[in-house]
Amino acid sequence: MLHSSSSVARPSRASAGIVKTTLNLGATLVALASCGLAAAEPSPALDRASISVGGFYAEPELHVGGDTRYGRVDTPDEKIDDVTLPRVKAEFLFGDSQGLSFDYFRYDKHYNPTVSGSTEVNGLPVSGTARLDGKLQLDLAQLAYKWWIGQGADVFGIGVGGAYLHAKVGGTASGTLEGLPAYANGIELSGSGSASTSGYAPLLELGWKHAFNDQWRMYADASGVKKNGGKLEGHVYGGAIGVEWFPAKNVGVVLDYGIQKIKLERNADRTADLNVRLTGPSAYVKFRF
Repeated sequence: MLHSSSSVARPSRASAGIVKTTLNLGATLVALASCGLAAAEPSPALDRASISVGGFYAEPELHVGGDTRYGRVDTPDEKIDDVTLPRVKAEFLFGDSQGLSFDYFRYDKHYNPTVSGSTEVNGLPVSGTARLDGKLQLDLAQLAYKWWIGQGADVFGIGVGGAYLHAKVGGTASGTLEGLPAYANGIELSGSGSASTSGYAPLLELGWKHAFNDQWRMYADASGVKKNGGKLEGHVYGGAIGVEWFPAKNVGVVLDYGIQKIKLERNADRTADLNVRLTGPSAYVKFRF
């Protein structure tokens, strides 16, 4: 029969001392870390985490152009019906001066311009007019790592990251083509098609925030996306200035006025380009934590 030895079951005084010292050291480190976290307060203009959900009430100005089997077709630069675009923003802070910022919106609307112009078919000059029933879908998502400078009521930020761009143009067109010798009265044309392209690009962000008090803030931001090479080229520039009001500790209202200028070019057998200018106010409900 085997018997347990008391010398094995009980730890030595040295081992007990090491365990006690380790526990005391761990408790001390936890206490120091807690004090450090409590002392590392960000600027009153910043939140540890926030999510803003709302809409961008934009006045679009649109130009679409591309190569077709009949030649180059371009829509005029024109303002189309105002639209409200869904938009989501989020910010997360690490420590008291660094964090992430996210911004996403989608443009998904119909447009109906009248197209006119001249081109060549088989070396012969022709002209015509067409009515386009088109639909444009544009997605823009931006994610940046941001550094904030300042600890008082004013902070300035700079961010670097990436953007995802996706554009899809489709629709049907009908019109009359004139100038072909075999068709003295012109030729009626109709057709449909679509083009889609997407890509990633580097992003640069600049920002400023000011806290008047716990309830009122003001901010301004600007961003730029530039993509060279590949099937999709172009740039996106944007900016906004706005105010934040928090009637409750964790829930507020954000109002701003902004602009987005988007220019994209597709490099393929048939090239295409898209120019969109969006200006107008935005409104959000902001949740901060």
